[in-house]
Amino acid sequence: MGLTRVNCVIVNYNDGHTVQSLVEKIYDYGILEQIVVVDNASTDDSWQHLKQLRDEKVAVIRGEKNGGYGYGNNLGVKYAMEVNEATHVLIANPDVEFTEQLIVKMAHMFKNHPDAGIVSAVMEDMGYGGMGYGWKLHGFLGELFAMGPISRRVLGRFLNYPKDYFKDKKAVFVDVVHGSMLMVDTAAFLECGGYDEAVFLYQEEAVLAWRMKTSGYRTILLLTDRYLHRHGATVEKSCKGLINRQKLRHESVMYYMKNYLYINKAEELFARLWFGLILLEIRIWETI
Repeated sequence: MGLTRVNCVIVNYNDGHTVQSLVEKIYDYGILEQIVVVDNASTDDSWQHLKQLRDEKVAVIRGEKNGGYGYGNNLGVKYAMEVNEATHVLIANPDVEFTEQLIVKMAHMFKNHPDAGIVSAVMEDMGYGGMGYGWKLHGFLGELFAMGPISRRVLGRFLNYPKDYFKDKKAVFVDVVHGSMLMVDTAAFLECGGYDEAVFLYQEEAVLAWRMKTSGYRTILLLTDRYLHRHGATVEKSCKGLINRQKLRHESVMYYMKNYLYINKAEELFARLWFGLILLEIRIWETI
């Protein structure tokens, strides 16, 4: 493997101050040759604000539309490769915190595993509590059960990797990792098509994982290090209200099922009925 050149891509939509805060925290990380900020056609003053960050290390570019998480990150990764010749790109939500040491370790994993397409670390979720590890790509029923607030708890041991899979290990192969912060091999990312831009928000991790896996690339989860994710700080600004966010999640999952799991009409009908039950559960919970 030749020279490793790492860029960081951060997508913004109406959250310029959070983006600026992250840029300032990681600006002096020597492992990052450049930080690429992508503004997804924000409707507030983000663009004017973020343009002031431009210098020899920070590039600020603007998308033609608010095309969602995948659109913005695809734009940033392509820029990183074409303009900066980045071999690897760290894709980070604005509301995460991580050390330079972690990024160095992630980049090193690619050297040890030439077939790796994605490397991430354990996510410490500051919004909901707990730790975020990797999970399996599911079939039709697995996707449904993983979505239900009750079913995913009752059937969790069948849907997730067993705890022993992660115990006393430094890193493991998984199917999917959380999309809030991950590093991709730039060539592998672009070869497999990157993020599916038809997915506006949610389910993008599963789509990318499916594309990487079917293209012959593996995903690695580092277990020795963590990063912080202040869950919801950015998402809630893009889509307000728990019910609205859940409906958007349903749309993304349905798209994934149709275009990647190739479900039939009967399965689609069953899925829509299942989604209706989930919304009912949430509405009942909000009234308690």
